[in-house]
Amino acid sequence: MRVGLIQAGSGERPAIDVLSYRKYRCADHSGLDAILADFASHTAPVEDCVIATAGYAMDDGTVISANLPWPLSSENIRTRLGFRSVHLVNDFEAVAHAAAHIDDSQVLQLTGPSHATRGPMLVIGPGTGLGAAVWIPLDNGSVVLATEAGQASLAATTELEMAVLQQMLRSRPHVSIEQALSGPGLLNLYNALCAIREVAPAHPTPDAVSAAACDGSDPLAIETLQLFCGILGSTIGDMALLYGVQGGVYLAGGILPKISQFLLNSSFVERFLNKGPMGKALQSIPVKLVEHGQLGVIGAASWYLEKSAKQAFAK
Repeated sequence: MRVGLIQAGSGERPAIDVLSYRKYRCADHSGLDAILADFASHTAPVEDCVIATAGYAMDDGTVISANLPWPLSSENIRTRLGFRSVHLVNDFEAVAHAAAHIDDSQVLQLTGPSHATRGPMLVIGPGTGLGAAVWIPLDNGSVVLATEAGQASLAATTELEMAVLQQMLRSRPHVSIEQALSGPGLLNLYNALCAIREVAPAHPTPDAVSAAACDGSDPLAIETLQLFCGILGSTIGDMALLYGVQGGVYLAGGILPKISQFLLNSSFVERFLNKGPMGKALQSIPVKLVEHGQLGVIGAASWYLEKSAKQAFAK
């Protein structure tokens, strides 16, 4: 869990400064209110809070999430901590809002030109799950399309991917993209490959698989991570075409920065561009890996500032 205290400058697109920033381990705390209370005890008083989270937001201000160890209620947080307002926003919607505040020093260029044309921008990242959102510029501000793209069906391109998909279908009726492109998904790919190769799994966690692949100590782990990167490239190419992306693709999430060099040397770019005649169109789209560790915090603040500006304009 990342928490930040934000200060905005003035102007049409104000700069966002992170005055204070801390990381918390969710399992060490009884709830988000306890985390925010600890953070607030070290900062100046604030009135408004924005929570960027994965999961499904209910009308009563609660969030259904498989990845949080405790319930999340915006009203309980507002009441306990005395905030004027508490807002909930999808985590990748927030990351998409942060894209406008990223500079070239915070990214690793994977393919395409250094600068894109103005147009829809895709932000996607494998972590605990697979988050994806589309940032669309408007004449006054922007709009973000929060998606559940990770729940779409996984598509196989190579014979090995078809074999892996068939193996995964033995234990589930539907294999989603997220079940391959995430931390748990990486482990799914590894276990499926082990079954195909008739080898006992040697790595119990996604981190162990990626570490063994990156240090070159396990050929099967290397093959797994190569498979992961290839599927990632193909999937992002599909999404760029589906969403009409022109403004670029930003790769975020917790996994990719750890395997950045492996990704650079993988089939990712080749698979991204492997879309028949549309490959030429994809060559004009910059694809960048975001290294910035505070994207969610900056994005949540950007979302709030744009929302406040729209409300003020409407009045």
